[in-house]
Amino acid sequence: MTTTAADPFTTLRPRLFGIAYRMLGVRADAEDVLQDAWLRWSRTDINALQSAEAWLVTIVTRLSIDRLRALKAEREAYVGWWLPEPLVELDTQTPESAAELAGELSVAFLYVLERLGPEERAAFLLRQVFDYDYPDIAAQLGKTEASCRQMVHRASERVQQARTRFEVPQAVHHQLLQRFMNAAQSGDRYAIQALLSEDAQLIGDGGGIVPSFPKPLVGPFRITNLYWALFRRLGAQVVYRMVLINGEPGLLRYVDGRIESAQAFVTDGEHIVAIYTVRNPDKLASIPATLSQ
Repeated sequence: MTTTAADPFTTLRPRLFGIAYRMLGVRADAEDVLQDAWLRWSRTDINALQSAEAWLVTIVTRLSIDRLRALKAEREAYVGWWLPEPLVELDTQTPESAAELAGELSVAFLYVLERLGPEERAAFLLRQVFDYDYPDIAAQLGKTEASCRQMVHRASERVQQARTRFEVPQAVHHQLLQRFMNAAQSGDRYAIQALLSEDAQLIGDGGGIVPSFPKPLVGPFRITNLYWALFRRLGAQVVYRMVLINGEPGLLRYVDGRIESAQAFVTDGEHIVAIYTVRNPDKLASIPATLSQ
């Protein structure tokens, strides 16, 4: 893919990637969509376009819908729980791209979006995350404005029903996670449990490649025992690293110096209410494989 700094595709690339990734949840799939969009862009008479952004957003959205439909059977046959591939930034103070990581991007949010159909998901994202007006969304999806309004309304209700949202400052999230990391690293069973809410749950994604739980692990006692047992068995071989995962503080866990999982957290500001643990090696491929990297 060859572009110049002045090329509209280059300028809009963070936003286009943001749309494709939120639609598909996998970096490689999002990159494939952008590659296909760029090939179409390179064959288009740019001067004939009224709006390069509208054209590119439309193409990327429709390609993402098609790709998501094609992936439906694969995801239905997926072993265990399907979680999005985490976007990891090692420097927790400097996100890789403010535009790419702006807005709703959390693992918990993308997990809930899996409940939506492809067009419904696209309409919801374009309106609620990227703030496009309904006439624009209608043009991008090839639907009427009324139909788009219905899809967004229906999707919003389903997302709200499936997800409790907490407005927690990132500094508070970071501090709470630092305490959890210290407790897990030292095997402090009581400190771990004290940081978990009464209805905390852990969802794991092993993809059938590595062991994971067939259903969510619910309750502070069971989740605490999971972390404590790992510490008891492996001790100092287990090392945690604080990072940004999809724009929010999260943890990487290394076992024997090799990446074992990426863990995203939902907190109410006082306790951890949910942990999303990605262990599928295919989804960890873009993360430094060893602590020394």
